[in-house]
Amino acid sequence: MNLREAGCPQAPVTSFVGLGSNQGDKVANLTVALSLLAVQPGLTLLDYSSWYLSKPVGYTRQDDFLNGVAAFAVDLPAVGLLRVLLATEERLGRVRGQKWGPRNIDLDLLLYGRAVIKLPELTIPHPLMYERAFVLKPLAEIAPDLVHLDGHTTRQQLSNLMDLADVVLHVPKGSIKIDKKVF
Repeated sequence: MNLREAGCPQAPVTSFVGLGSNQGDKVANLTVALSLLAVQPGLTLLDYSSWYLSKPVGYTRQDDFLNGVAAFAVDLPAVGLLRVLLATEERLGRVRGQKWGPRNIDLDLLLYGRAVIKLPELTIPHPLMYERAFVLKPLAEIAPDLVHLDGHTTRQQLSNLMDLADVVLHVPKGSIKIDKKVF
């Protein structure tokens, strides 16, 4: 079995990660999470979006979310990246409770290059991303012309959604400071 068959990339893979928070200091939660990811071995931060405020989905009796998307060059297999995301959530005190319930941090692996992955613990592309403006709006900010597996760009995917009104710019990218030295 070669490295590619084992799920290890031969070269860095561009991956997109969704970030969300609806408890505590949401801005700080997202910024610290992104800062922690930016210094992880095997990850190189390429770009990140502004933070967008959105209404909760699923369980709606909770505070609004702050969401964003970050692009990374990844030298890890997809499952390895997922483990880094879960460890980062744990480090930041995420407690898993109710599905779609409140959380201080949520990190979702959205895309891993052009891979299609279906494992019990990981599905790529993220199964609900094309239904969620709070994912597509920040993704369109940093990768509007990214062509997805269905042949549509992120911009086109976003235009296919019916209701974008519940996702509004809250913290412009220029106001977000990623600190790679603190951690």
